[in-house]
Amino acid sequence: MKKKLFLIPLALLLAISLVAIGCPTTTPTTPTTPTTPTQPTAPTTTPPELKPTGEPILIGALYPMTGRSGRYGVDSVAAVTMAVEEINAAGGVLGRPLKAIFTDSRDLNYAIGVTKKYITADKVHFVFGEISSATMLAINEVSYEYGVIYMSTDAASTATNIEKFQPYYFRSSNNVYQSAAACALYMKDKPWRKYAYIGPDYEYGHREWEDFWGLFTKYCPDAQLLGEFWPKLYEPDYTPYVTGILAKKPEVLVCGFWGGDTVAFIEQSKPYGLFEKMQFLGLDAVANYEVQESLGDALPLGIIATCRHHLNWPDTKENREYVAKFRERLGRFPSYAAEGAYVGVYLLAKAMEVAGVVPNIGTDPTRENTNKVVKALETVSLKMPEDPEGFESYMDAKTHQIQQVQAVGILEKNTNYPPATRMYGSWVIFDAKDIYPSAAEVDRLRAAAGWVEKPLK
Repeated sequence: MKKKLFLIPLALLLAISLVAIGCPTTTPTTPTTPTTPTQPTAPTTTPPELKPTGEPILIGALYPMTGRSGRYGVDSVAAVTMAVEEINAAGGVLGRPLKAIFTDSRDLNYAIGVTKKYITADKVHFVFGEISSATMLAINEVSYEYGVIYMSTDAASTATNIEKFQPYYFRSSNNVYQSAAACALYMKDKPWRKYAYIGPDYEYGHREWEDFWGLFTKYCPDAQLLGEFWPKLYEPDYTPYVTGILAKKPEVLVCGFWGGDTVAFIEQSKPYGLFEKMQFLGLDAVANYEVQESLGDALPLGIIATCRHHLNWPDTKENREYVAKFRERLGRFPSYAAEGAYVGVYLLAKAMEVAGVVPNIGTDPTRENTNKVVKALETVSLKMPEDPEGFESYMDAKTHQIQQVQAVGILEKNTNYPPATRMYGSWVIFDAKDIYPSAAEVDRLRAAAGWVEKPLK
């Protein structure tokens, strides 16, 4: 029987997405027999001596809340809520409370309208979130138009760091270049040289493949590309693509899907024996826990993949506590999208504390305070749940991309994170400096793309 994950219960959707965060929320009962150490959630009432006062600092967030990408949105909203409550319980930011408002991003044009409403009517201090790279690129343009900081927490196209870069944009999770670089380094020492690719036919799918293949063929110039397959995002029937891939007979199939598309493709490929006939490599999102949770024993062992956060790596106090807090809140384990949202709030809070100011709202005639926070964000570092011992994620000032270690693993039997029965392990770890272009390479890539610098307003 196929397991269904993507229909979000209405009660949960309303409870998470329609409440402006900054107020106490009800915490679900912790499941019995937890497999990771539990950690109490942040208190729902703040001690009087720490209670922040004054007008709230507003974060206007957009995430998809339904369909194949809905799990990412629901988890991100829950993680933002958790971070806001924790920060407010500790006294807020510069003595003021944080408050997040959420809207289902739905589609690109709707998201553009919501972003402009956030800035001009709701008067937010930050724009935040999004899952789709195409929508992220559109929000990025609105961010610069109004001079409002945009913290992207999941959408991963490298374009916003290179040819579409503007100074009010930042990202709190890895981009596709970083995960592609880690996978290319992992695969260069393997014996396989005949490759094919399948991924969604939009910005994200094309950019991650461009980044991977460009890097891999530098390491392995004898590599052969036997075929590229480009189904639309949320494609219902992958059968023609599966048969087309099998006809090409690659040694490795590189997969660029994410979310429900990954689950659907694996389910539809198994009857054809695809996983017995080639090595399956997931570039950026295949290792997301959502896939293990959905497919259970039906998920083929031996897949090589990475993603932006792993429940079981690194085995640090910070990661265990983060996972336990989320599980206590929602009664299940988080998808990787949650961590980018969680740490994105903390990055903004830390930058405001460093700058000593709160950004201007978008309708202010000056950007003085906003620009101070931009400069502070360029210098911040933060110990994140995904950081191994001895490493702290930091922002790259040139591209506004968070710099992180990347782990690539192999899918193995593991029942410690139910309902999943497989988890990734046998990790190979890649240092942040080895999976990101140098400043000189960034300049070269920008020049090749015809990038024109956009100054701070």
